[in-house]
Amino acid sequence: MSGDKREENSFSLKAEDVMVKEVITIDENSTVKEAVEVMNKFEIGCLIAVRSGKAMGIITERDLLKRVVADSKDVTRTKVKDIMSSPLVVVEPTKDLEEAVKLMFHMKIKKLPVVDGKRLVGLISLTDIARFQPQVIKILKQLATKQAAPKSMKKVIDYYVV
Repeated sequence: MSGDKREENSFSLKAEDVMVKEVITIDENSTVKEAVEVMNKFEIGCLIAVRSGKAMGIITERDLLKRVVADSKDVTRTKVKDIMSSPLVVVEPTKDLEEAVKLMFHMKIKKLPVVDGKRLVGLISLTDIARFQPQVIKILKQLATKQAAPKSMKKVIDYYVV
């Protein structure tokens, strides 16, 4: 037993304790084709869109399906800024993990950028939280019993929580 208080109370964890620090970004004026190439290169499901280094939005696989493929848009002409989800919902690194999870649940998002001032410092995903900290499952169960899980989160919640 290490005596670490965080082991006793999982929700003393902060966003910075579970965030991925190497966040891949793309300029919002890049084409969707360029974004897909970056996502494929790094084998990731989302990119943070930036303007002059500042996080402005997020582009996810779902955005690509709904706003590009379904609308038959030209990937070489469509810009990231035209299909990204914006404004960006973010948390600061010192935000309690419990509050971050509640925010994700209520905003119906699975990815949550972590911003320190105006600087992007990390990214939290619902899947990473569920894998990293089984105690988070308790808060997800509580939220899911009060209201139906958001459709976008249902798979992760059903897999890790049920």
